[in-house]
Amino acid sequence: QVQLVESGGGLVQAGGSLRLSCAASGRTDATYGWFRQAPGKEREFVAAIIWGSFRTYYADSVKGRFTISRDNAKNTVYLQMNSLKPEDTAVYYCAAKYGTLWYGGYDYWGQGTQVTVSS
Repeated sequence: QVQLVESGGGLVQAGGSLRLSCAASGRTDATYGWFRQAPGKEREFVAAIIWGSFRTYYADSVKGRFTISRDNAKNTVYLQMNSLKPEDTAVYYCAAKYGTLWYGGYDYWGQGTQVTVSS
């Protein structure tokens, strides 16, 4: 199994940028995803990076603005968020799975980090 801890959230004005970090430990050879959830709304997929191939996938709502990457030496996954919009406001979660599909089966989750974008 893998343990995940997110950091880097905060308050930013619309049009600004933030970089979220996900520190992984344990069995770290995994596919990683970022998800977000706003109060009263369902959890939403944001981005994923696939184990082995390092191919990336993004939700249509963030394509061209967000970038997922990883530093294998540091066992850390990042989400660079640019051109932030108020609708990006949510708690962001890092997740992991042992598989090569971007969707489904994320069994390991971090505690979440709050991102608030003001208009």
